[in-house]
Amino acid sequence: MSDQTILAHISELIAEEHRLQNDPSPAADAHARIRHLEEQLDQCWDLLRQRQAIRDAGGDPGAAHERPISEVEGYLQ
Repeated sequence: MSDQTILAHISELIAEEHRLQNDPSPAADAHARIRHLEEQLDQCWDLLRQRQAIRDAGGDPGAAHERPISEVEGYLQ
């Protein structure tokens, strides 16, 4: 997976999140879906940061892997 592919996926997730947030009559599960989208976005950003760190260290960014939501959401900001 390339950085461009990850960034395209991020754009899709953001577009869906905005659609749900701006829906005047949201579905009953809209808040849960938005939360899931936010978690997926966090995973994508984490993966991009991993890829950049590996690249900066002279490694193959393809060695980066998506971490579980439970791990990514547990990071201290």
